[in-house]
Amino acid sequence: MSLTADEVKKIAHLARLGIDEQDVPHYAEDLSGMLELMAAMGAVDSANVPPMAHPLDLQQRLRNDRVTERNEREKFQAIAPQVEAGLYLVPKVIE
Repeated sequence: MSLTADEVKKIAHLARLGIDEQDVPHYAEDLSGMLELMAAMGAVDSANVPPMAHPLDLQQRLRNDRVTERNEREKFQAIAPQVEAGLYLVPKVIE
């Protein structure tokens, strides 16, 4: 799949990215290469491939699940602008 310069500009606009006009062909080439790679990866038959937790199928070193820090909630909430019932109150940003 090859992206056109107009498509790259539209993607940049949607992502709120500023791209210089002379860089558009490079972005088009790079993004087209990524899309082609994704298409090739999607075409691979992976039905018989078992899932792995690690690419080298190694065991993960796990740590003990225990509390290592003190509870300082009151200290932090004392300096917060607004707190109610142990919760931080923040301004509404979506109407």
